[in-house]
Amino acid sequence: MSTFLDFEKPVAELEGKIKELRHTADGGDVNISEELSRLETKVDQVLRQTYGKLTPWQKMQVARHPNRPHFSDYISELFDDFVELRGDRAFGDDAALVGGMARFRGRSVFVIGHEKGSGTDGRVRHNFGMAHPEGYRKAIRLMNLANHYQLPLLTFIDTPGAYPGVEAEERGQSEAIARAIEASLRLDIPFVASIVGEGGSGGAVALATADAVLMLEHAVYSVISPEGCASILWRSAAKAQDAAEALKMTANDLLELGVIDKVIGEPLGAAHRQPSDTIRSLGDEIERTLAKLANEPADSRRLRRREKFLAMGRPPAA
Repeated sequence: MSTFLDFEKPVAELEGKIKELRHTADGGDVNISEELSRLETKVDQVLRQTYGKLTPWQKMQVARHPNRPHFSDYISELFDDFVELRGDRAFGDDAALVGGMARFRGRSVFVIGHEKGSGTDGRVRHNFGMAHPEGYRKAIRLMNLANHYQLPLLTFIDTPGAYPGVEAEERGQSEAIARAIEASLRLDIPFVASIVGEGGSGGAVALATADAVLMLEHAVYSVISPEGCASILWRSAAKAQDAAEALKMTANDLLELGVIDKVIGEPLGAAHRQPSDTIRSLGDEIERTLAKLANEPADSRRLRRREKFLAMGRPPAA
């Protein structure tokens, strides 16, 4: 069943009419092709108008859409021979972060991503994509393995943030995230990160300290969620829309600020309408980016990666 966001109500009404028209004509002699064509054209027009002027808060809703492709979908469509590697060799495994070895278009790689899960049971099992410290320590283990075998690293970011529970803090959540960022900066291998849904807080940065950071058009990336920001600044989550504006969390804002390197366009109506097309487009850009990075010497690539992140927020030289 299709899930429509609040601002997609005109589209929902039109698609409802299309479904009703098809149902009415099933088995009959009525020619509905002309009316169907008119309604489908109207749907495209409304989608184009709606998605051409989304606010940051609406983009946040799109990034959270339940039908948006998850990491498991990227694994299924972009990779062959995926072998999952589990556990941090210290505490346990964390299903919110999934990773292992795979083949990407003929090239051996390591791949790590946040998995939000599908359906109630899946979301609970994957903790809605919110990783514990053992998840980030698993990511560090896989980063080091990738570096040891000199295989490129690909990461996929889609998380509201690292899990904020007491037990996560007791096990060293902030330290684990910091170590993951440190490990990222030391890698000799090509490293491409893709923000495909929510990129929330340090839980996202831990997998996004890469040579190249790609971001889907309707994804978001921010130090905090709009609701969290509003609760701190205005002491009311009702101000989330204002917070979303202030946070500059959209792909175009972040490209202008130099936080990401490239925006990948999504099909009309966003990734949840045409997931396979979205996944393929992102895969094409990852392939092009990897080819460029492979021609750069490891030392200069590592130095450029470090300088890139150290320069963020630094005022320009006089």
